[in-house]
Amino acid sequence: VCLGHQAICTAFGAKVSYAKRLMHGKSSRISLDSDSIFEGLPNEITVGRYHSLSLLEDTLPDSLKIISKSEDDGEVMAVKHKEFDVYGLQFHPESILTPDGLTIMENFLNRL
Repeated sequence: VCLGHQAICTAFGAKVSYAKRLMHGKSSRISLDSDSIFEGLPNEITVGRYHSLSLLEDTLPDSLKIISKSEDDGEVMAVKHKEFDVYGLQFHPESILTPDGLTIMENFLNRL
């Protein structure tokens, strides 16, 4: 989540830089790809964001797949590794600004 997402992306070769705009305590609509951690959710949800750094999409390695982007600024909101069971979320599923966050966390934990 957030800094962990950025660390995961960096560890696999992506670069992180300043976000297009500061997103501390703000909510955004994000699009969701079909993935088991988003099971039971609509194609778009509202999430809480608390970050000033973000992934540079054009540096994303082939090993990571984008599974969510924000609707308002196009920032990458979630990735998954294509081979390993590794996920990164830029948004905060634990935030009160993420009404569907508990579902995402339950879906992730059910994968273990």
